Amino acid sequence: MTSPYQHLIVDIRDHIMEIRLNRPHLLNALNDSMLKELALVLEEARSDDNIHVVILSGSGRGFCSGQDLKELAARGGEVNIQEHLTRYYDPVIMALYHMPKPTIAKIQGIAAGAGMSLALACDIRVGSENAQFAQSFVKIGLVPDSGSTYFLPRLIGMAKAMELALLGDIITGEQAYSMGLLNQLVPNMQLDTVTWAWAERLRQLPSVTLSLIKEGIHKSLDHSLSEQLQVEQQLQVLAAATKAHHMAVQSFVEKKRF
Repeated sequence: MTSPYQHLIVDIRDHIMEIRLNRPHLLNALNDSMLKELALVLEEARSDDNIHVVILSGSGRGFCSGQDLKELAARGGEVNIQEHLTRYYDPVIMALYHMPKPTIAKIQGIAAGAGMSLALACDIRVGSENAQFAQSFVKIGLVPDSGSTYFLPRLIGMAKAMELALLGDIITGEQAYSMGLLNQLVPNMQLDTVTWAWAERLRQLPSVTLSLIKEGIHKSLDHSLSEQLQVEQQLQVLAAATKAHHMAVQSFVEKKRF
């Protein structure tokens, strides 16, 4: 069967969707066509109840090197930056961040610029020893976009976020893990197995509960403690009404009985 996507490879197994960026000859550099396809497939994942977990990865040696600068330069001064970000980049970042299902970035090589932003927008990041990260915007006279200024200080604190953004240096997977950007750092040959093990663990947990947990964590970033306690109450009411909760309580009671 022919893939409907030109720049993506989509693999669905056991209720897990892996979306692989597929421009390996350019380290999966982003162009408008790829971003449109990515927005479409993320919407498909969001709306399909049979998909419980989403993995985002890259083909070849890199995860994603960011904007395809050669393609952008070929347009001369025709690009309206604000319109371009609004139309192509921001919808993908919002779709990833607000995905009601767990998202995992599988990073085997360079994640630079907006490519790093894609990884930051995911819930979990698993990287190999070859993983590299760079807030490379400053190297071409631009500011971080696609959510990098939102995610970085929340993930690693203001000081390290400033360091990465101001200098634009490439950091290794080991450095990324030590500062909290990666949830797990693994040998190159184990990356696929370990990432899918994360996905399998998440797949077995109640999907509605996971969605509510994500909502609670996200809302906490902009709330006071008293406001967040109210959010927790509201989410707990919803969680307590689920079949998963009732079955878990019943199972616990049955075990205590014997």
